[in-house]
Amino acid sequence: MKQSKSSSDIIFSLMTFAVILALGYVIMQISQKITHSNTDEPVRSVSAQPYKNHSDYSKLDDTTISEYFSDSKWYELSVNQESSLPNQTQTEDNRTIRQTTYGRGDGGGFVRLVSGAQVENHTTETSQCIYAQSNLLPDYTISLDGSPQVLIIHTHTTEGFELSETDYYDATQNARTTDDNSNVIAVGNEIAAQLEACGIGVIHDTTYHDYPSYTGCYARSAQTTKSIISQYPTIKVVLDIHRDSITTLDGTRIAPVIEIEKQKAAQARIISGCDDGTMDMPEYMQNFRLACLIQNETEYTYPGLMRAIEFDYNKYNQDITTGSLTIEVGSAANSLDQAIYTGQLLGNTIAQALLSIST
Repeated sequence: MKQSKSSSDIIFSLMTFAVILALGYVIMQISQKITHSNTDEPVRSVSAQPYKNHSDYSKLDDTTISEYFSDSKWYELSVNQESSLPNQTQTEDNRTIRQTTYGRGDGGGFVRLVSGAQVENHTTETSQCIYAQSNLLPDYTISLDGSPQVLIIHTHTTEGFELSETDYYDATQNARTTDDNSNVIAVGNEIAAQLEACGIGVIHDTTYHDYPSYTGCYARSAQTTKSIISQYPTIKVVLDIHRDSITTLDGTRIAPVIEIEKQKAAQARIISGCDDGTMDMPEYMQNFRLACLIQNETEYTYPGLMRAIEFDYNKYNQDITTGSLTIEVGSAANSLDQAIYTGQLLGNTIAQALLSIST
């Protein structure tokens, strides 16, 4: 009797030990996955190429549209380079900057355009409606007679960048400056230069709308925009050039970066507002069509430079014309050189997009 009980105890002990080992292995695997998923991604040079030939998209019809939007292969990216920056010591006032390349989003909120670029839809508009509108041109043309056609403005004029590429930022600084060689005015200068080089008339307004007072800056920039348009009624397009500010919960600032022609560029994003019936912006789809025209042209020329268009219930003074857009070039963590380079690239593709609807 004692011998049987002893054998049972041994068997039970062995089984318990085996279960503990198995649970330990499972916990270790889960821990490794969590650690991997939370590891900072390296700085990447991304080769993002359209998954299908440009001409294929013109053949889409209602029966293939759902398959078109759900093609998971669209989101593949290739990583071919890592880069390291000078080592610095993180302190309470000296916090981390992480460079990240934003690829294509996956999920029901993303709508793919003909070029491979995307729209991130935060509205109740359907994917089919958004895709259909993205293939229509704005209801105006651009004149090349020397008259002003484009107004570049800055609602947040003092938004600045890191003066050089770095791993850390000074948390005591607010990433704003009245040095026009170091804020978004410098980016606007590059865009304007590209438009002028292509024969497109442009006015670049450098009025400070967020300084010395930040409150009311959109009202002030709206007043400036309306005043300039009253002087130059030939203006069709208004581009409000900003930079983004992306910060994680632990205080890390994100610098969206991609390598274009062996040089780092700040990724950019177009914001196109949608009217929920309360914004007095009934022609918002005209703005959206222009956004998609620029987005597609940029994706064809510099794949991956643009993050997805943000299509959301926001106004941002986009009720003033039917060619009004907000464009964010990089973020506070990008270097000035990266932002200026993007201004050159984006200025080129904006010019090409507008030339495609010129007379």
